[in-house]
This record gives sequence, structure tokens and C-alpha cells, in this order.
Amino acid sequence: MSINRLKYVSVVGLTAAALLVGPVAGATATPQSATTTAVRPTLTAKATVSSVRAWQQFRIHGASKHLKTGTRVTLQQKQGKRWVSLPVSMRTNCKAAYNLRVKLGLKGRNSLRMVGGSAVSPVLSVTVR
Repeated sequence: MSINRLKYVSVVGLTAAALLVGPVAGATATPQSATTTAVRPTLTAKATVSSVRAWQQFRIHGASKHLKTGTRVTLQQKQGKRWVSLPVSMRTNCKAAYNLRVKLGLKGRNSLRMVGGSAVSPVLSVTVR
């Protein structure tokens, strides 16, 4: 065995031994949680129409990302300054999607959004004539 080969083997052996033993005293290690970022769940929402008659049925569909399959999503409507949950909800399917049938009776422009888990969709508008 040559001298260079012997030096290489001894350096590799020392490095492997250091990895097995752990960090050297006085060395600082970064925690795992500081390097990973939390992924925020998201929801999308889209209405099949932009304008309907009062109590006419239409659909709102969308998908979720980073939410557990089967998460309940609920339709909310802006009434004054508050978001009110409507009695329209369903669970996401195995493809993380949903498809709701909706009927609205409040005439005028309705601001709607979907909420589920800790995610909130962007606001969409449907005008009721």
C-alpha cells in the first residue's frame, strides 16, 4: 500500500469515527426545525356561474393542497362585516377536490369563500338577480 493511500484511509476512518461518535464538544449544531419551513394549506374555489336568479342552483368547485384527505370544507358568505358559515359543506375526496351544490336567496352581489382545516380560499362573487 502506498503512503498516500494509507493517509486517505486513515482520514476517511477518522471522519467516519467522528460521525459515529457525534459532534465535537464546543461545536454548534443547527436544529432540524430551524431549517424546515411549515407548508401552509390552501384552498381554491370557483363558481360555475357569475350571475343567477334567486334560489337557482349552481356549483362551487375547487381543490385543496396540503390538507388531509376527507377534510370538511364549508361555504361562507359575507353578511355585513362578518363571514357567516352557510349550511353547505362536504369532505374533500381522495383527489383533494370538492364540488358543492349551492342556492342563494340574498339578492345583489354575494361574496363567498370556502374554509376548511386552517385554509381559506380567495373570495369569489356571485350576483343574485
